[in-house]
Amino acid sequence: MPITPMDRRRQQDSYGNTGGFDRRQQANNPGANQNFNAGQYGAENRQESPTPYQPTPLQANEFNEMARQQERPSVTGETIPAKSEGQQDAPKIEAAMNDNVRPDQRVQAIGKDQIRKAFQTLQKYKQGKQHLEDKIVRNEKWWKLRHWDLMETAETLTDPKPASGWLFNTIIAKHADFMDNYPDPIILPREINDREEAKRLSSIIPVVFEQIGFRDVYSSEVWYKLKHGTGVFGCFWDGSKLNGLGDIGITEVDILSLFWEPGIKDIQKSKNLFYVELVDNDMIEAAYPQARGQLHTTEDDSVMKKYMNDDSIDTQGKSLVVDWYYHKNVNGKKTLQFCKFTGDIVLYATENQTRRPTAEEPVTDPYGNVAVDRYGYPVTQTVETGLSIAERGLYDHAMYPFIFDVLFPETDMPTGFGFVDVCKNPQATIDILNNAFEKNVQYGAAPRWFVRDDGGIDRDAFLNPSNPFIPVDGNLGEDDIRVIDPPAPIQGSYLDLLTMKIDEMKEVTGNRDVTNGGTTAGATAASAIAALQESSGKTSRDQINTTYSAYKKLVNMVIELIRQFYDMPRQFRITGENGKEEFATYSNDNLRPQPQGDVFGEDMGFRLPVFDIQVEAEKSSAYSRLSQNELALNFYNSGFFNPQQADQALACLEMMDFNGKDQMISKVRANGGMYEQMINMQQQMLMMSQMIDQLAPGRFNLSDQIADEANRFLDENEQQQGTMTTVPVAGAESSITRNARERAAATTSPTS
Repeated sequence: MPITPMDRRRQQDSYGNTGGFDRRQQANNPGANQNFNAGQYGAENRQESPTPYQPTPLQANEFNEMARQQERPSVTGETIPAKSEGQQDAPKIEAAMNDNVRPDQRVQAIGKDQIRKAFQTLQKYKQGKQHLEDKIVRNEKWWKLRHWDLMETAETLTDPKPASGWLFNTIIAKHADFMDNYPDPIILPREINDREEAKRLSSIIPVVFEQIGFRDVYSSEVWYKLKHGTGVFGCFWDGSKLNGLGDIGITEVDILSLFWEPGIKDIQKSKNLFYVELVDNDMIEAAYPQARGQLHTTEDDSVMKKYMNDDSIDTQGKSLVVDWYYHKNVNGKKTLQFCKFTGDIVLYATENQTRRPTAEEPVTDPYGNVAVDRYGYPVTQTVETGLSIAERGLYDHAMYPFIFDVLFPETDMPTGFGFVDVCKNPQATIDILNNAFEKNVQYGAAPRWFVRDDGGIDRDAFLNPSNPFIPVDGNLGEDDIRVIDPPAPIQGSYLDLLTMKIDEMKEVTGNRDVTNGGTTAGATAASAIAALQESSGKTSRDQINTTYSAYKKLVNMVIELIRQFYDMPRQFRITGENGKEEFATYSNDNLRPQPQGDVFGEDMGFRLPVFDIQVEAEKSSAYSRLSQNELALNFYNSGFFNPQQADQALACLEMMDFNGKDQMISKVRANGGMYEQMINMQQQMLMMSQMIDQLAPGRFNLSDQIADEANRFLDENEQQQGTMTTVPVAGAESSITRNARERAAATTSPTS
């Protein structure tokens, strides 16, 4: 990706932003050139002199004051005027940039007023997603088979209230489909110069994901997506990992803790984004000393929506910590700014980090000679080596570190709805019918009785089946006790309605019996069963593809974090060619802007390596592995690996579509190429042997020996591969050997 040309000696961030001091601007300053050229050597002599350039003491003093006394361009391109005699140094643009200002006296861009305003924005965002939060809390009840708590009425307090697991079975079956198709990234370059780097990233990124434990994160995100309609990945840089070296962190994010601008479809277009969580006060005070003694003892429950859990969760001694992300244009560039606060306390804010990084560098003249003082030590100066965090932002990619994975999308919303929303109505009908059926069975299995109050029957003795005698008071008449007629048996139409509701849920969700290993009547052939399974799994494949799209964004964000933070080399254990274990050292050197060289003396600047992400399913299911192995056996039995049939095999492979097609084509083409080379070598050997036989007739007879050996090899190869293109005749040579002999004879025989 082309970038505006710039001096390669200037310091850059991972996106080519410059912050160093430009030596060419110093060289173009007449005053600077005059001071440098005033030495005892001329410019030409200094370039050729074997000793370093050393100014006189007076010149050294003048040079040390040059940076303050001359007009020089700043890092931002503005011109700082030289101060007049007796004038104090010009102030910095912000007081925070002044090293002489105490930290408590600096002007902070983010303070109490800003975070109070941000918290008001957070409250507005919460009101906009109130219905979504209520739905998620209710859906969690349905997932845990506790939905009778939401359906219970005064009439059903004593009912059996059965909770069948048809909705639960649908979700776990879909989750199994997602895990069977666990994604595996392949990094592809957009430019030929980045091919090797893409290959390294394809080996490194799976290792990074494995170290993170991404399979568990992926599983949790899929559960959340299937239940509530939207899963969220969070991709951050965790500076505490690897003993302070830092590494990438990926988590599954609860939507109840995330707040965005209502009415937007793309989360990246939200003006602000908030993530909230409850943190122990002890942990906050240990990490941020400025918060000691200012935290609340009870958390504010006005922001976070809580699930209806069975256990009692103690929130005493915890405080609500808010991560506030927002976009801001700095020097014409979009940046991602970040602020962490609790209450009125700013724990950290990128806009308050205004100090630019600096380094000590030797002073050189326009020709690159190092200046030294009177004692022979190099003269150094403090140079700004980059932009401040306030200017760069939290991440160079300037994207919110959250990726939404939607199951069933909704209009003008970044979230969607899930299987609980689709299936809870038929699930409710199924459970209501089952409740009625169980009540009917209870009434029929345990008969009840009408008993007169003055009947004189000992009811306790009557209800105790172990009593052989039941005492009565007075005469017992037929009206004193009478059995209640049991309810009518359940009719078949009611059972049919229950079956129809179950079938409705299966059809709507695509969770048919055949997907779980069952078969339908009349389907007994293996091909018919496979066709049914393939057809029934198309909805799952479509839902998995949406997760693959989110996974591509996640991998791209991981690459951008590697580009920004992998400054130090790291060791990785990767799987090399042929499954061999290898150890690789990797850093972001090849991901940073790459120089494009000079064209006709014009610096072409830098380009930024950019990659495409392709996602393939990891072969996790036994059926997938079996089908892949079966395909390989079919290729072998069809003679695709026969080098003599390489051209026919390549023509057939070009019309096919399967995973690993490119590798298969490369292997077949390589086999065919080796076979052709071997045939050519045999022909050359035959030609040379005939030339030797002509020089020494009847002495060696090499041509017949080589021809017989080549003919025997070709005949054995044809018999092993099962090819019957020609019928071998005893003593006859193959057509290839015969043609080679004729060409050799034509070449070696003299012509008139």
